[in-house]
Amino acid sequence: MEIVKGILVVLHIVGFGAVFGSTLAQLSAVKEARARITPGILHGANLLFVTGLLLVGSIYMLGGQPNNAKIGVKLLVLIAIIVLILVNRKKQPVSGGVLGAIAGLSAVNVALAVLWH
Repeated sequence: MEIVKGILVVLHIVGFGAVFGSTLAQLSAVKEARARITPGILHGANLLFVTGLLLVGSIYMLGGQPNNAKIGVKLLVLIAIIVLILVNRKKQPVSGGVLGAIAGLSAVNVALAVLWH
């Protein structure tokens, strides 16, 4: 089961990288009014959601007790990210503020994961 958990953690990190990296890559296009929500941003957020859900489920399956407050706050931040993505994915150009909010919320989610014990 540790191998499955490790794979899920790696995929969770890949999801963060897709959201954060793709968002930062679009920041340079803001000046030319070509910035958009790329499929990588959306798919990365979906990967974060699915792998996070599976990670929490695996803790419960093994009889553990996750930090529900931490998981709840991280879920709220992820929902905010997904809402920003879904509301703005058809718009072109996307403002730098929206892209900054997505990147910032992604960084907050990582900080919560690492710093909240």
